[in-house]
Amino acid sequence: MKEQEIGYRRISIGGVPNEKQKMFFASKTRFTAYGGARGGGKSWALRRKLVGMCLRYPGIRCLMVRRSYDELKANHIMPFLREYGALMSYCDGEKSMSFSNGSKIFFGFCACDRDVLRYQGREYDVIAIDEATQLSEYHFSIFKACLRGVGDYPRRMYLTCNPGGIGHAWVKRLFVDRDFRANEDPNDYSFISAQVFDNEMLCKSDPDYVRSLESLPHKLREAWLYGKWDVFEGQFFPEFDVDVHVCSPHDIPSFVKYFVAFDYGFDMLAVLLMAVAEDGRLYCKAEHCESGLTLSQAAQRVSKLCEGLRIEYAVASPDLWNRRQDSGRSGFEIMQGVYGMPCMIPADDRRIPGWRVLREYLALKDGKPRLNISRDCTELIRCLPALLCDSARAEDASSEPHSVTHAPEALRYAVMSRLEPPTSEGESFSFNFKKKNKSLFFD
Repeated sequence: MKEQEIGYRRISIGGVPNEKQKMFFASKTRFTAYGGARGGGKSWALRRKLVGMCLRYPGIRCLMVRRSYDELKANHIMPFLREYGALMSYCDGEKSMSFSNGSKIFFGFCACDRDVLRYQGREYDVIAIDEATQLSEYHFSIFKACLRGVGDYPRRMYLTCNPGGIGHAWVKRLFVDRDFRANEDPNDYSFISAQVFDNEMLCKSDPDYVRSLESLPHKLREAWLYGKWDVFEGQFFPEFDVDVHVCSPHDIPSFVKYFVAFDYGFDMLAVLLMAVAEDGRLYCKAEHCESGLTLSQAAQRVSKLCEGLRIEYAVASPDLWNRRQDSGRSGFEIMQGVYGMPCMIPADDRRIPGWRVLREYLALKDGKPRLNISRDCTELIRCLPALLCDSARAEDASSEPHSVTHAPEALRYAVMSRLEPPTSEGESFSFNFKKKNKSLFFD
């Protein structure tokens, strides 16, 4: 039981935190994520943390965000009033809760890019994002920019999260894998793993809830009960297994033929160096992923990746063969004119057939897959399991989050440039050069 002096009253705040919740309360990093399995007591901890910050720092401005306002009201505003109504007053018009010491908790929602733009230019000392994996990395970046102010307050962001959803990839990268980019300080990020078994009160009061999680299908059970981040509902390639499909570079046979597959956009160039073994198996040997490149710069990166190797061809998206209005030249002409650029061919870019062929390559034959990825290809290994199913077409991958689509798209082009996955010895070097898709360099 914790007591706080509020004006002339002494108010008791009930509840005893479990060990993981204590870790969450004690965290002082700029960004703290508390997540994993369902039922771990994350929402209660998030509310209590905000109330504690408001009581400790008079005049502090806090923001709590969720995907929709209805979710906020049902999961937080009503529980706030029920648990801490004696400490605050709620204004529905302003969507805020006010404390007698001048502190405030504002409530906001973010269902799309248009919603998040409303927060640009605003300042908050503490931001709480509930169910962070339902928001994109772009949304997260906007809220990060709002974490500022002139008062002598701590600037912190608290996130709760479960595996799956549009934000799965960026949450996993930052907080679980701790795979940081150049402008990200590892000391700013901490992760507290939650499981339903941490919440002893829930396990005792509602044992049926735990049993219901244990009875879920495999993917949901792994994510919701055990908080596993590698398998989740809505995953497009649940068959991808790092232990099965990822190999050491030294395991790639020495006698191979090479080709290149790439997906180009100014937001990201994803190039894969593919090797075809004598038995027809494919290996992704190396990759290069970089954003902000012009067509000619992209071609230079492809050329660099292929240096010293005899490359059969480079397969790329057919839209590179469209003429650009500004120059009258196609992307193909610009890239093919760069010294060292391999001979380019347009990809068979049919999406659903391409994903089906890729599944065939991932499937096991004689206990082994027909596609292996070198552990050096970190971006492809990160993105392939992070692809989500399209909500409208179950056999297609979603275009969101867009940041994880580039390397898998290049891999789809790669497998579609082959006739079919190998089924027997001796099918090693068959390529899918359709007549209509030949480049000017083929007869």
